Amino acid sequence: MGIIVQEQEGLFHLQSSGMSYIFQIVNGYPVHVYWGSRLIHRESMTELMVHTPINAGLDRLPQEYPQYGSGDFRNPVYQVELEDGTRITELKYIGYKLIKGKSSLTGLPAVYTEDETEADTLEVELKDAYSGLIVVLSYCIYADRNVIVRSARLCNKGDKQLRLRRALSASVDFPGNRDFEITYLSGAWAREGNITRKGLHQGETRIDSKRGMSSHQMNPFAALVTPETNEYQGEAFGFSLVYSGGFEAVAEVDSFGSTRFSIGINSFDFAWLLSPGEGFQTPETVMVYSGQGLGEMSRTYHRLYRTRLCRGRYRDEERPILVNNWEATYFDFNAEKLISIAEEGAKLGIELFVLDDGWFGKRDSDNSSLGDWYEDRRKLPGGLADVAERINQLGLEFGLWFEPEMISPDSELYRKHPDWCLHVPERRRSEARWQLVLDYTRQDVRDYIYDSLSAIFSSVPVAYVKWDMNRCLTEIGSADLPPERQSETAHRYVLGLYELLERITASFPHILFESCSSGGGRFDPGMLYYMPQTWTSDNTDAVERLKIQYGTSLVYPVSAIGAHVSAVPNHQVGRITPLDFRGDVAMSGNFGYELDLTKFTEEDKVTVKRQIVTYKEIRGLVQSGDLYRLKSPFEGNESAWMFVSDNKEEALVYYFQVMAVPNAPRRFLRLAGLHQELEYEIRPGHSDEQYIYGGDRLMQIGLPIVYEQKDYESGWFRVRALKPTIA
Repeated sequence: MGIIVQEQEGLFHLQSSGMSYIFQIVNGYPVHVYWGSRLIHRESMTELMVHTPINAGLDRLPQEYPQYGSGDFRNPVYQVELEDGTRITELKYIGYKLIKGKSSLTGLPAVYTEDETEADTLEVELKDAYSGLIVVLSYCIYADRNVIVRSARLCNKGDKQLRLRRALSASVDFPGNRDFEITYLSGAWAREGNITRKGLHQGETRIDSKRGMSSHQMNPFAALVTPETNEYQGEAFGFSLVYSGGFEAVAEVDSFGSTRFSIGINSFDFAWLLSPGEGFQTPETVMVYSGQGLGEMSRTYHRLYRTRLCRGRYRDEERPILVNNWEATYFDFNAEKLISIAEEGAKLGIELFVLDDGWFGKRDSDNSSLGDWYEDRRKLPGGLADVAERINQLGLEFGLWFEPEMISPDSELYRKHPDWCLHVPERRRSEARWQLVLDYTRQDVRDYIYDSLSAIFSSVPVAYVKWDMNRCLTEIGSADLPPERQSETAHRYVLGLYELLERITASFPHILFESCSSGGGRFDPGMLYYMPQTWTSDNTDAVERLKIQYGTSLVYPVSAIGAHVSAVPNHQVGRITPLDFRGDVAMSGNFGYELDLTKFTEEDKVTVKRQIVTYKEIRGLVQSGDLYRLKSPFEGNESAWMFVSDNKEEALVYYFQVMAVPNAPRRFLRLAGLHQELEYEIRPGHSDEQYIYGGDRLMQIGLPIVYEQKDYESGWFRVRALKPTIA
């Protein structure tokens, strides 16, 4: 395993325990050969080499980093404008380098290794002789994961300026004998994580975000799958971009049936000036191969992102159960109201109290004070420190909500620095939620935010931060950039955000940071590098959350999915669902409550205490176990999933029925991920009942499920092996 190079044949074979990725150099061009299940490497691999018709143009070559203007009429991965206005470059191979382990990317988030034996990296150098453009393609392959990580660095080694018009991270040309479908995550605010799947035909299928953020509408992820692919079988080729700004992912089928898939920073309204000696690093793309369906693809992403993307103290720690006051009070609260909620939380066993929006400036609604990061003494006479310390005395940790990337026109900060927002001179400044976006390309803006937040974190015992971003970027221009660099603003904004997050998280490693963007508007791998969990959606309705959490798990680990129990009627859709149902859905993520605990009935309190005790017992398995999706909420009235330990000796099974079914047939839920030769003890929820079933029986026949005749019915099972795992 590792990287095998046959220099005479120009062949590069990247090999993990279960996957091979092969390309070769043909007439100076890196040409894709194979990506899929692991191949045994033999001294002679000539049968794999790409053979093209005599005099065939680049349009017939399956390239690794295709260019524009030299005979390939499909989408290029990069495009450069030269100083003379021409846009033609032709990259040719000049050499390679092998590196043990994996290097970090300067200024960008990236997956990593903890030991160099975990992965090997190949760097392939290409050059355009006319312009002096050098492109270094990076391929990192993990030894024991079916993962290959790709990125590119474009460098100007000439003596004249170059302007990048397009600089994507990766491209793969699949041969014409593949009949692909594409699956991806789409949606909107409060409807994130919808799984879309459709066939590919001649022409382009494009998903993207032009919003300056990864967005609610499209997630920076897509997978190419075969028609027979489902959760358990068939091939899946996943592409996940480690980036938090605008992106594009395009699948293009040509007239010969071959499919080119490319992904990276959105080339719409993008340009980057490269002076002689300067370079540009693309974000990296995490590519996952599965020959065992979408489920195995997801679990590969989950394990990698949970342990080799997320960082810091909370990467491996169990996450606390919290209560957030947002839906309990919105902006209408005072210190005593907060303490009353915290007191009830302490009695119920909650571990963290989070003070959401409205604690700063003169913030009585969402139309003022963003940027004025000092406590409102009208609401908090003793200040944040007083509230935090009183909450700590109750045995709860204290957390705070911020929206540090925004500025309100009605704020002291805006009155002092009206040029600190993204804007174009003499143009209207579009407001959304009565707010503008701070210009994070500017060092002085980032320094102000760092100093403001640091002052609070250094004087208040803050253990958790919810970092929100509630609008997209408009009027994308900067007063701090010259005219020739205005098209760099959107990407520089993201780079500035990453720089600030690196400083803050490094300075305050004890704080658990959670990303939020009106819910899941920036649920992407780039943010997970700095913040190990994300508020999945502002929609807290349990029925809607079945879809949102199920879809999000297609690529993101459960440890990253924030999930709360909220009040009924639900504030987003008005639905009334039982507390048990809401709890079971929320316990399938990072668990918490978002309601007024002081309004619970005695019966509610008994239920909540039981939920909290249960979650403390099971959260290790929920947050770090292998997820198996059993029934899709997108396909019917039922949903189900399970969490399985690494050794397959323990599991949790959750099932949900949305609407009651009259005269329903007998139902069996087929489990997954168990050892077929083991015997398992099954205990339903909090019942003292127990059953013994073989692993083969549970996976082939299934577990009998009995629903009561009522809407919004849920339940769960503990599954434990009766003897150690069979060697």
